[in-house]
Amino acid sequence: MPQFILEDFNLENAERRLCIEALERAGNIVGAAKLLGITRHAMKRRIIKLRLNWSRGAAPPRAPSSGPAGAS
Repeated sequence: MPQFILEDFNLENAERRLCIEALERAGNIVGAAKLLGITRHAMKRRIIKLRLNWSRGAAPPRAPSSGPAGAS
């Protein structure tokens, strides 16, 4: 199971990261919901609540990085 480290204990940021990661891996709302163990409707509510820019077949934008632009 993939793991990642949270930068802080902000629950909304953690939820946002999990939703974005699930959407990117699955490629669709139904698959992302299955990865997270929630219903499709719950996933759609989180997309709206977190204001994720997700449309059918489009990958959501990555969260902005804290490093300088162009750095690897």
